[in-house]
Amino acid sequence: MAKEKKITDVVLHSGIPVKPVYGPGDLAGFDPARELGAPGEYPFTRGIHPEMYRARAWTMRQYVGFGTPGETNGRFKYLMSHGQDALNVAFDLPTQLGLDSDDPRAAGEVGRVGMAIDSLADMEEAFDGIAADRVSVSFTINSVAAIIQAMYMVVAEKQGIGWDRIVTTPQNDILKEFVARGTWVYPVEPSLRLVADLAEFCARRAPRVNPISVCGYHIREAGCTPAQEMAYGLAIVAAYTELLLRRGLDVDDFAPRLSFNFTCWGKIFEEVAKFRAGRRLYARMMKERFGARNPKSMMFRSLIGGGGSAFTVQEPENNIVRGAYLALTAALSGAQTMALPTYDEAYTIPSSRAQLIALRTMQICAEESGVADTVDPLGGSYYVEALTTEMEQKILEEMAHVETLGGIIEAVKSGAIQAEVARQAYLFEQKLLSGEIPKVGVNRHVAPDAESQGRDLELYRVDPRAAEAQLAKLERLRGERDPRAVSRALSRLRDEARGPGNLMEPILDAVRAYATLGEMAGALKDVFGEHKEPVRF
Repeated sequence: MAKEKKITDVVLHSGIPVKPVYGPGDLAGFDPARELGAPGEYPFTRGIHPEMYRARAWTMRQYVGFGTPGETNGRFKYLMSHGQDALNVAFDLPTQLGLDSDDPRAAGEVGRVGMAIDSLADMEEAFDGIAADRVSVSFTINSVAAIIQAMYMVVAEKQGIGWDRIVTTPQNDILKEFVARGTWVYPVEPSLRLVADLAEFCARRAPRVNPISVCGYHIREAGCTPAQEMAYGLAIVAAYTELLLRRGLDVDDFAPRLSFNFTCWGKIFEEVAKFRAGRRLYARMMKERFGARNPKSMMFRSLIGGGGSAFTVQEPENNIVRGAYLALTAALSGAQTMALPTYDEAYTIPSSRAQLIALRTMQICAEESGVADTVDPLGGSYYVEALTTEMEQKILEEMAHVETLGGIIEAVKSGAIQAEVARQAYLFEQKLLSGEIPKVGVNRHVAPDAESQGRDLELYRVDPRAAEAQLAKLERLRGERDPRAVSRALSRLRDEARGPGNLMEPILDAVRAYATLGEMAGALKDVFGEHKEPVRF
């Protein structure tokens, strides 16, 4: 067992030392009018809405997707029947990588960690009975975000719903994929082109779509510190902003629909300070660096959720308690949307019971705990305000380091950011193993049978018949559609990809012809090639 640390030795994950006591002296030179402002006003440190949860609780958006579109549709409706008010869609790995379910590389992965989507027909099935203008939908999809978003837009068309009435959030953050998750397809530059094509198209044609959700969440899950998570997220959103400005858009044409996805596991006050500092830095960046005039362009709108890595295999019921603290942290951090991992996350695709417990956890936090009674209940705390200022400096230091690497895009191309995240992951694991970072049931208060306590969990078992059904449906689709229409649409997509134009219209045409995801992604690979990961040690 590691030696107990003295309180004077407490250092947060971001490298900030914590004093035993904070007081007025820790806020010397602190200007509340400049650093805080009022809730709903620049620089939005205290939250982006004047009344926050008194006016409206955060959106509850559990992450859902497994097996076939029909199975996922059933889980969507189950959660919505219990009070969930929005959807957050998980796709299987073949879908995320632009592969059809019958691609040899998809073998064994169809429907395993998310829903399989091969064509518009699957998207129609997934959202059968769910009106596209009544439910906000997030898609955790990046390399093929333009194709998935196009499929949903055509589903809306078929429901007789205009694109101006749909609210979706395709993640569409490819830089994060290069850094952390690895579901890339194309090289960096054409990948960025697709990000910008979707964002530009939506700014002009689908004004309620949030076309980019910058996802520090996955970078944090890969190993970086909380300060780095925010710093990399802000650097990435700046890169996308510059990309869209070069397209001739005004910042206020698209910035009000930019959003974020961050995690909040760890020390409660470190996380709260991270978001307070992040909102302040983002508002100033959009106003001072990019010239935004619309206050909505300066609002840091974020889904905040717990990272699955916060949960443990040992004593899995403890994860329900951890989930409650995550919900509290997200609320104190000013979340607009919340998603929690489920207590069985370390074992399996979540069961319906586990997802209901997570949903109820958020509902209890919102309606019973009192955290929603007043705006920014931690505002003015000596500790929180001093920590927010220190966190702001840490974030700025990390952003400055990114600039020394040539900016976030060049740092991704070279692999420098990936190497730093891997280094931090190693350091964190060493501290976990030594007990320097406490984890109850893992390195503190360890029960003799802790490793066997998940045996009673309901484990998700992949039904091979689901994959077989998906493949049969795909074969049937290919036999029933108009092959000439598909061929024309794919040829147009290749031709347009060779030029500088926006690719959303040819993608939409291919979707309407029932071209498959793999066929569309393959047509773009013919022109763009595939990404090769830089490896650094």
